Amino acid sequence: MLKRIIKVAGLVILVVFILAQFFGPEKNQGDVASVEPFFAETAPPEEVKLILKTACFDCHSDVTRYPWYSNITPVNYWMNDHVEHGKGDFNVSRWIDYSAKRKDHKLEEMAEEVKGRHMPLPSYTLIHKDAILTEAQIHSVLDWVEQARMPYVFKAKPE
Repeated sequence: MLKRIIKVAGLVILVVFILAQFFGPEKNQGDVASVEPFFAETAPPEEVKLILKTACFDCHSDVTRYPWYSNITPVNYWMNDHVEHGKGDFNVSRWIDYSAKRKDHKLEEMAEEVKGRHMPLPSYTLIHKDAILTEAQIHSVLDWVEQARMPYVFKAKPE
């Protein structure tokens, strides 16, 4: 009797898993041109552009590169949650919508997160080894952020 219950339960779980594969969240596949205003305004060197594209933009822009395993439920929901949370905190694709004060604050937060090694998230770098930042890359990002913040520091100050 117990074997039969286990068999039926296993079959039900398998059917539910298979059916779940036909459903999933909407993918974050906007236009790659949406990050151009951010690049144009903050002028990162090519090395930093590559770091941002590799380690940041999947969760902090409207353009996510999806690996093969992102088509498997429940992984797709987990990834969607990360992307939505990341975009909620900072979305470079919405850069032109930010005030000077907010731009300065977001760049400041970026520096803090990278310096403190809180970003990129360990759960992201676990699978995306190319997103693990070296000390030299961290310094490059921090140097660039310092330069990129300059125009906003003056605009963001109250008069």
